[in-house]
Amino acid sequence: MEPFVYQKEGKIGRLTFNRPEKYNAFDLETVEAFEAFLAERRHDEETTVLVLDGGESKGFCAGLDTEAYAPEIFKMTPVKAYDAQARMSRLFLAMRRIPQPVIACVHGAAAGIGFSLAMASDIRILAENARFSAAYINIGLGGADMASSYFLPRLIGSGRAYEYLLTGNWMDAPTALSLGFASRVVPKGEMIDTAMELAVAMTEKNPMGVRMTKEAINANLDCAGLEAALQMEDRNQMMIAYTYRMK
Repeated sequence: MEPFVYQKEGKIGRLTFNRPEKYNAFDLETVEAFEAFLAERRHDEETTVLVLDGGESKGFCAGLDTEAYAPEIFKMTPVKAYDAQARMSRLFLAMRRIPQPVIACVHGAAAGIGFSLAMASDIRILAENARFSAAYINIGLGGADMASSYFLPRLIGSGRAYEYLLTGNWMDAPTALSLGFASRVVPKGEMIDTAMELAVAMTEKNPMGVRMTKEAINANLDCAGLEAALQMEDRNQMMIAYTYRMK
């Protein structure tokens, strides 16, 4: 069975994880397929927005498939194991590099890699039963893994991020909304419709404007200061204006 199902509706792409028997946990095949999928989106001008969801699984994503993938890592040399770790973690860099805004629809548990998938998305729509855990520390690893130490402090502030990364405790949907982590919390049956409504609104905008807005936000999260942020915005606005004018 394929690790995910991808379908298009106009300019909206919907990727549904498809390992329900494993709570959509990532094995090597899923890592490779998702890596290839993101590489294809990098230069995909026909897709304006992406929606991610957990499909029929009881939860969005349980993280790494420790039965299938983890044992293989411990058979590797240190260099190959490091390369495997880096390969998984760069999936979240790839999510930020693609031009399409990513809307994550999260129901049930999103732990480990599942939590990072939500963090690396641009918008998070949560079902009422959604919950998140930086589970890395619960299995004897460091709590800062899979881009969590970068994304979480920027999304909810360093104080609460320390708490979740150091304890592995669960963040429920109401807390996620109150901390600004979630955009919306809705009944599970309304989750996809809510995401698609937002996605349709984005497809009605200038595609270059959508693309460069995501680019500017990403760049300005780490910019040197206000002047650098303004330079990015000014450049983008003029590029978009002249691109639109030339149509």
